[in-house]
Amino acid sequence: MLMKHVRLLVLTEDLPAASLSLAETLSFHPDLRPPTETRLETLPGRDYREVFSQAQARLTKITRLIPLTTPPRFAAVRVIEIAELRTLNAWLGDIWEQASRYEEELRRLDDAERLIKEQQTALENFADLNIDLRLLRNKTRFLEFHVGLLPREHLRQLEGAATLAGYILSTYMQQGENAHVVIVGPAGDKESPLAPVLAAAGFQTLPIPLELDRKPAELQQDFAEQRVNLAAQRQTLHQQLQQWGEPFHAQLSAARHTLLLAEPLVTLDAALRSAGHLAHLAGWVPATAVATLEQRLQQSLTQPFDLTSRDPRPDERKLVPTVPIKSRVLAPFALLVKQYGIPAYGEIDPTPLFAVTFLLMFGMMFGDVGHGAVIALAAIWARHKIPDFYLFGVFAGISSIAFGFIFGSIFGYEDVLPALWMSPLHNPILMLEVALGWGIAFIIVACLLGIYNRLAIGDVIGAVFERHGVVNLLFYLAFLGGGFGLAINGAFGITATLSVIVTLLALAVFQWQHLHAPTGEKILVVVIETLDTIIVYLSNTLSFLRVSAFSLNHVALALAIFTLADMMGSFGHVVTLILGNIFILVLEGGIVMIQVMRLQYYEGFSRYFSGDGHAFAPLRLRRESVIN
Repeated sequence: MLMKHVRLLVLTEDLPAASLSLAETLSFHPDLRPPTETRLETLPGRDYREVFSQAQARLTKITRLIPLTTPPRFAAVRVIEIAELRTLNAWLGDIWEQASRYEEELRRLDDAERLIKEQQTALENFADLNIDLRLLRNKTRFLEFHVGLLPREHLRQLEGAATLAGYILSTYMQQGENAHVVIVGPAGDKESPLAPVLAAAGFQTLPIPLELDRKPAELQQDFAEQRVNLAAQRQTLHQQLQQWGEPFHAQLSAARHTLLLAEPLVTLDAALRSAGHLAHLAGWVPATAVATLEQRLQQSLTQPFDLTSRDPRPDERKLVPTVPIKSRVLAPFALLVKQYGIPAYGEIDPTPLFAVTFLLMFGMMFGDVGHGAVIALAAIWARHKIPDFYLFGVFAGISSIAFGFIFGSIFGYEDVLPALWMSPLHNPILMLEVALGWGIAFIIVACLLGIYNRLAIGDVIGAVFERHGVVNLLFYLAFLGGGFGLAINGAFGITATLSVIVTLLALAVFQWQHLHAPTGEKILVVVIETLDTIIVYLSNTLSFLRVSAFSLNHVALALAIFTLADMMGSFGHVVTLILGNIFILVLEGGIVMIQVMRLQYYEGFSRYFSGDGHAFAPLRLRRESVIN
């Protein structure tokens, strides 16, 4: 779609109305570059943005405590002046001051509950001890205590060592690979003789927190009662919060509506510049929408304004956004194209070609009436889970069904349906020839598109000499002609040979002239690049033989499953066929999908699609709460 660069000059007081009009038309993509006029240096939307940001932050915090339901109907879209925004911000500040008390109380309850959970977690290590934990925290005048855990495999050795040292070891809990033990022995002034033994056994001391000062059972009951009490306090607090916030629901919904209407001007803040009372705004607009935009501004602005438009300059091409194709049918294919990149302005959008060629190759590689029907029905069943992508599965299934009739295949059976054209099983050579012809046509079309895209941006030299340009295409055609002559007549042909030599020499000379390196390095690079041209086109062409290979592989897998099924009894025969077809659908279907994507990305997009553009993102008015 052709784009125009527009420049809008308005009075600063009209900026809110202008931004709202731009958002309503859904046609203005802001240009963030500063204007060339040095006098336009002031940022007129700064105060508006600061007030908006503060109000938005306050509303967000308030609505976390008072969730808003579906908003009521509102009046028509209107301009939000900064005075109204300041009044709203002050009101939200008052509401938040009151609401924050409830938030602080909820936070206090959360902290209390978190502390109880931490204490309960610590208590789990001592749950099976029926003793006052205070007695085990510190050693007495005559006894010292060690409470901890160690690997169960070391338990017997430590028990023996503790007995020899005059200590008593008691295991009170075994959990997983660890044993929880209490070791009691005589206290002395010297270092405990058991210390090196404990270290060698991998003993880990379990500290007893000060809060755990009673028997575990008593503590557990106390913690449970505290949590019940906290839950009751929380429920009471939520009820009080609901009662307090109920009168503000309508006003908060209106506040959200007001902020949504003010949002466009805040979004434009980075692109706005002004001098005195004059504000400047620039952006990109589809050529077909310029007149509509000007008409909308005339209706909404009360003061004079100036709107000028021009074509993008060559040096601006990378800055111009690309308007995506709007088609529900092509939408899932556009998502796959987007994974590679976004078309640059002036490039041909590959989505339609991608959709057609993808479906053709998928159908050829996975042609089966039954499997295609399953894919299509599964996609329809999943339409609510993947609403933006389910059509992709439907179309892929339909393509598989169509080629299933062409090949005469249904759930792997090749003798039930008559083939409308041929059966890959009975015509493998013809299938290879079709795949090779398809690959040649695909590569030629991709090269032609690449040449067109370079010419569209004025890169004539690149269109002729760069990779996959005119000279590369002529080489490929000469190479194909010579190969065809070799296959039919047994000779490559003088014309084809001379054409291949001339085109390769032309590429070599071009590369030589554009290389800046020592002579020896230039020779090496030119030779390698020239050989690479031959290898790349040959390998890319042969790469399309996988189209026929997978169509034959589909038949081979089905035959293998039928062979296994014939070796089973009646019930086993049916089960094997069902599981085998599921296996083909999941495994082969996934592999075919990957292979088709590879052919598209590497043999197609790499020749004609740069993918370094950026999408058209117009200023818009979010309407989830604006109902006219």
